[in-house]
Amino acid sequence: MKIAALIARLLLGLAFFVFGLNAFFQFISAPLPSGLAGQFVTVLFQSHYLLAVGACQVVGGALLLANRYVPLGLTVLGPVVVNILLYHFLLDTHGLPAAMIVAILWLVLFLRYKQNFSGLFVAKA
Repeated sequence: MKIAALIARLLLGLAFFVFGLNAFFQFISAPLPSGLAGQFVTVLFQSHYLLAVGACQVVGGALLLANRYVPLGLTVLGPVVVNILLYHFLLDTHGLPAAMIVAILWLVLFLRYKQNFSGLFVAKA
């Protein structure tokens, strides 16, 4: 499990760090999707909301790559992973396999660090 968690941490950290930086520098170009998915992406660009998401991705990815504050990195990246899944389930299913891989990598890390999240799952605080 340790080796799987190491691989998952490095892959997830690298992916989020690179794609988060892409929100700022646009070094990876992709065609705009059609239909409602394209309108959604256009709104994200024009409102600069994508910069906030990119910042979360860079911070979370850097924390995973540095192997420091990994639970914090997972916490920052959790909502991003959920939104990636929802976007690909509901708007653009072409990227669904990659979204599922990201979610699985996140889940592997979450299970590795579940003791750090145990306080969240207390019925009565």
